[in-house]
Amino acid sequence: MELGTSLLLIASLIATAAFFSAAEISMAAARRLKLTQLADEGDARAAQVLAVQDAPGHYFTVVQIGLNMVAILGGIVGEGALTPFFAQALGWVMTPERAQTFGFASSFLTITALFIVLADLVPRRLGMNDPERLAMLTVGPMLWLTALLKPLVWLFNGLTDALSKLLGLPAQRDDRITHHDILALTEAGAQAGVVASAEQQVIENVFELDTRKVESAMTTRERVVYLLLDDDEALIRTRVAQDPHSTYLVCDGGIDQVLGYVDATDLFQRFLREEPLTLRDTSGGQLIHKVLIVPDRLTLAEMLTQFRQAHEDFAVIVNEYSLVVGVITLNDVMSTVMGSMVASHDEEQIVRRDDGSWLADGITPIPDLQRALGIDTWPQAGQYDTLAGFLMVMLRRIPKRTDVVMLEGWRFEVVDVDSHRVDQVMIVRVPEAAA
Repeated sequence: MELGTSLLLIASLIATAAFFSAAEISMAAARRLKLTQLADEGDARAAQVLAVQDAPGHYFTVVQIGLNMVAILGGIVGEGALTPFFAQALGWVMTPERAQTFGFASSFLTITALFIVLADLVPRRLGMNDPERLAMLTVGPMLWLTALLKPLVWLFNGLTDALSKLLGLPAQRDDRITHHDILALTEAGAQAGVVASAEQQVIENVFELDTRKVESAMTTRERVVYLLLDDDEALIRTRVAQDPHSTYLVCDGGIDQVLGYVDATDLFQRFLREEPLTLRDTSGGQLIHKVLIVPDRLTLAEMLTQFRQAHEDFAVIVNEYSLVVGVITLNDVMSTVMGSMVASHDEEQIVRRDDGSWLADGITPIPDLQRALGIDTWPQAGQYDTLAGFLMVMLRRIPKRTDVVMLEGWRFEVVDVDSHRVDQVMIVRVPEAAA
């Protein structure tokens, strides 16, 4: 066979192998979301690609048949066509026997390099850069080849299915999109600068609603401002002036005897009408409203459901002994979702200091600490929701000032305790040797 004919045949085989490589990588990398959008717009080729992705077995069988046949033919043609020319050229500097051996090796390396670069790496890179467009270009010819080689496809697929069942492998891939996939995409977008870091945090917070307990967003018991049923007008005026809120809990004798709540707007209207501010007085209409009471084991997602069903935006949280542990509002839940986009610096529960350390409130939720410190695994996870709970579990007692807990190179030191409540914790990164 003449050199020109051999080179033309080798070029044809490389082009064929490049087609199969591009068809394979583009079909595997094509994004279903984009293909679905194109199919909805009426693109028949996008619909064909989606159909192949749903059942890709025959398609990839044809790809492998084509690639292997072309590789074998390329080796045969290349060895017979190029070896004599390499041997003749090398015959000027070595013996005929050595020239023949090195000529074969040179022919093998040349054909291999051409197939690797032109038939594999280049088409695969093209397929990764624009997989949807390339998949739609190649799906037509590939479906025609699939129909032409149907007997061989049926044979090889039967053998593959039997072996897959023997090994316990799934017959079809799982295309379900989980929240982990969405978070990975948003993180990649944030790294690329397409998604703002604050927007990515909001998306993460939305998915955390299913795991965060209401205790991580509530106003704790000792911070709840409430009114007693027997409070006189002067005391009500003083308390409202000192601690202005939109809603006030009303109790009978103590915070655990909850009667309901009063709206600050109702109190203000009574003040404007110069009516007495007496909680027992109902002459001006029902002042005390029925309050929503929920258990402390609810997640924030379940809390949103409770608010929607009850048409309320304020709730009292109680524990298993019916003792009040705090209150929560719809605004508290939404502030958890929005994170730093709505919280001022003074309201942040964990603040980074200039020296790289962190100062955190005891009620800082564990997910916030996880993001700030990069700690993925927490010991005895599920037994606590906040930093204070973590310290209690690790120390097996109520934390005191100067108590220290070490975790993955971070030093948690209690710096302030207020009536058995962990108020402030200093978190410092320590060298590995010191840890």
